[in-house]
Amino acid sequence: MASTDPSALQKNNSLPGDGLDAARMPGHWLLARLGKRVLRPGGVELTRWMLDNLALGPDDRVVELAAGLGATARLTLGRNPGSYTAVDRDPTAVARLGTLTAPGATEVAAVRSDAADTGLPTGSATAVYGEAMLTMQPDPAKRRIVREARRLLADTGGRYAIHELCLLPEDLDREHAEAITKELGEAIHVGARPLTPHGWVALLAAEDFTVTTRRRTPMALLEPRRLIADEGFGQAVRIAGRALRDPASRHRVREMRRVFHRHRAHLGAISLIATPTSHTA
Repeated sequence: MASTDPSALQKNNSLPGDGLDAARMPGHWLLARLGKRVLRPGGVELTRWMLDNLALGPDDRVVELAAGLGATARLTLGRNPGSYTAVDRDPTAVARLGTLTAPGATEVAAVRSDAADTGLPTGSATAVYGEAMLTMQPDPAKRRIVREARRLLADTGGRYAIHELCLLPEDLDREHAEAITKELGEAIHVGARPLTPHGWVALLAAEDFTVTTRRRTPMALLEPRRLIADEGFGQAVRIAGRALRDPASRHRVREMRRVFHRHRAHLGAISLIATPTSHTA
């Protein structure tokens, strides 16, 4: 059986997006192909904050939506929850996630399904989270996914967490916001639709959640300091080397970084922890 060490997944060389041309594939899969494991807007630091504030323990039944390459899964399994279920619609991702096992007695499963319709039983989870995935959905799909998270959660003790890209400031005008999202989409080849911090809170509130804790950090996904912090110095050098040797990948990475840098004053990363809203009098 595989361990939760990052090197374990390297035994399966298939990656989501394999076979696609570097000039056309979604930006997150391009970065994964270059060796980037942490594909979250707030980096591993904000992911760890999110998991700390979910306060996972041996009695928790955890569901991760759009689990991707399993970087956060490994951190979660290290906290020894009672069970962990990864949900992803990409068959390659699910196959890789299915190789993970926990260091303790955690029951681990990987399910190929859509985050908005997981097929998992109602009330079967005590903690649900998703990262860098609501941002990529139009508003109706965002609501369906959050609604599914609410359905999965037990009414008592349930917690939901998100880690997403956000627009700044709160009163950013609509025209400017649309221009930013258009450029983001063109650079990463995925429709990006981030919300302001208030917009994210309102989305959760509309689906019967109350935000209890939040944190915001800079969005510095491709900045050298963040790259080293997330991946380690050696891996950061290897990622840079692979990009330099592949002209199409180098062009894409430079374009993504250029867009992120140009809009750095209006882009941030945010994590919210929420609980089901109480309707008792």
